[in-house]
Amino acid sequence: MTILFIANRFPYPPFRGDKLKIYNLTKRLSGKHKLILLTFYEQKSELDDLKHLEPFFTKIITVYLPRWKSVLNCIPALFSKRSLQIAYFKSGAMANALKKLLDEEEIDVIHTQHLRMSQYTKDIEISGIKRILDLPDAYSLYWKRRNTTDRPWYLRLLDKVEISRLVREEAVIRKFDLTLVCSQEDKIYLEKLHKADNIKLLLNGVDLDTFDVGEGHDYSKSDTLLFTGNMDYAPNVDAVQYFVSDLLPEIRAKVPGVTFVIAGQRPVPAVKKLVSKDVKITGFVPDLKDMYKSASVLVAPLRFGAGTQNKVLEAMAMGLPVVCTEIGFEGLEIKSGQGVFLAKQKEAFISTVINLLQSQDLRENTGLMGLQKARDKFSWDIIASTLDSYCEQLISKEK
Repeated sequence: MTILFIANRFPYPPFRGDKLKIYNLTKRLSGKHKLILLTFYEQKSELDDLKHLEPFFTKIITVYLPRWKSVLNCIPALFSKRSLQIAYFKSGAMANALKKLLDEEEIDVIHTQHLRMSQYTKDIEISGIKRILDLPDAYSLYWKRRNTTDRPWYLRLLDKVEISRLVREEAVIRKFDLTLVCSQEDKIYLEKLHKADNIKLLLNGVDLDTFDVGEGHDYSKSDTLLFTGNMDYAPNVDAVQYFVSDLLPEIRAKVPGVTFVIAGQRPVPAVKKLVSKDVKITGFVPDLKDMYKSASVLVAPLRFGAGTQNKVLEAMAMGLPVVCTEIGFEGLEIKSGQGVFLAKQKEAFISTVINLLQSQDLRENTGLMGLQKARDKFSWDIIASTLDSYCEQLISKEK
């Protein structure tokens, strides 16, 4: 089978959700199928990493889309009905590269990553080619939740306009042979909103080789709370600000001496301002495994977003207990306490973190349950096998 992967971001290094997923899926499918990659790149230095992707693909086509050009794309879109998220990734060069590929190659399945890239594949109707749209989350749901947070009025107004446009753009999911989402909540939301009957689950995964707990987590540590993620990503920025201002003081009142560590690349000024004797910011960490090893509890107090959080899966794979809001819990399909405690309200979040910090047994029992769930359910080998079966089913229907 020949599968064409179309990506909105150059999928290396695999440090963020959209890059992480394509990298890990193709790494595992490459041994069984012929894979082709068509992807944007934003900085020419990214092409230095082609060597890391070439073993997985028989052909890689890259299209240059610098940020300044994407910003220019958004200016006319402001005065149209087009979503800014879609306009940002508009490119005649990408459309031409795709057309050329389809003329030259016999493609069986086109895997389109993200709603942003659906503009290139939504209208392809070529006999023998099946089309999959893989969504990291229900995008309009993400923006609806973002608009409920404390933001300047003009940004909330802009968000409201963008939400209505995204809802309209999102209806494109019905045009694809199959649409994939990573959480049951996103699936139900999209099915109801768009009357779609072509949506299935493809869970997010974790690389168990990279996040290998080895001889086991040290549960004797009881003084370090950890948050990981890209620290220029709006939900992460909001989460750490909220945690430091509203949750950490009450936790420290019960557990003096606890330290909150924010580990992630590109911290914006609003994050850097949080630094204190109780709050540490690492910036980019080459190996996050070391951060998980040194922590007592991972906290994920996200207030908006959708889909599944990679930080939660990585912590589970490292045997580290997690406390999160419903945003971090979606897509896990586990019960609260099976590695991850669900805490919807502020008071519940605070008390759960305190309970974990004060009990080594609770930390260990929770962490070990999460580790088992990660191995049984969230290995990228399992996720890639699921995508493989979806592709096979689509092709067999054609025959």
